Amino acid sequence: MFQLSLPRGRTLDLQRPQVMGIVNATPDSFSDGGKFYKNDSAVNQALMLLEQGASILDIGGESTRPGAADVTLNEELDRVIPVIEAIRAKSECVISIDTSKAEVMKQAVLAGADIINDVRALQEEGCLEVAAEFSDVPVCLMHMQGQPRTMQLDPKYDHLINDIKAFFESRITACERVGIERSRLILDPGFGFGKSLPHNFELLGKFNQFSDLNLPLLAGLSRKSMFGNLLNRDTSERLAASLAGALLCAQKGAHIIRVHDVRETSDVLQVWSAANHGVTK
Repeated sequence: MFQLSLPRGRTLDLQRPQVMGIVNATPDSFSDGGKFYKNDSAVNQALMLLEQGASILDIGGESTRPGAADVTLNEELDRVIPVIEAIRAKSECVISIDTSKAEVMKQAVLAGADIINDVRALQEEGCLEVAAEFSDVPVCLMHMQGQPRTMQLDPKYDHLINDIKAFFESRITACERVGIERSRLILDPGFGFGKSLPHNFELLGKFNQFSDLNLPLLAGLSRKSMFGNLLNRDTSERLAASLAGALLCAQKGAHIIRVHDVRETSDVLQVWSAANHGVTK
């Protein structure tokens, strides 16, 4: 079982799946349409997610949906740093910064973030060095084929699972070369990031095959278009499918489930955990 070391001498126990609540400090999120864009709204949403059962809050200031516009460094900093500072002033919860910019990573950790969550797996300039600088901060490396604007045009793989594994091995090696210990890493196969509908459901069915990399696994498939395209459901109608996906990923070895619907996902995982590990209350 995995246990992640965190800043300020804390740890995150991954013996049972943890719920990561999504806090979008963006005006163009695919899932909530910028509903929690302003700082106060984002902070209130974050605190509500904690009450609903989230053990990690993932704060993001740049949408990575297909076709999303780029966000400047200063704009992203203005969106996320006040939110992180406000949450940290009210809670010792685990905070993750969802960014691919080295300076945002640095400023977020200095503001109180505990985990770096990068959809580009530290491939942008300066990111490896910043992650190496903070030796007590875990890093989530996500697989994405292409870039957000174009990743869904025509994704192709020779062998989906093996290709993603090869990517992870390459990025793990890159991390270790700059002094980022393997024990600090989390892997996210990247549902919906450069993957067709068949790719996404193959990934879901074979999620357990990433366990042989012997690192914690994160699954982020909440409300994604893979469910909308399969079931012909709008974003607001994908709760049942998202819960099914979360449960399948938990059964197949996911340690962190990244979701919008925290209360419902937490309930599902508590039932699953009680059936598999017993009731501790």
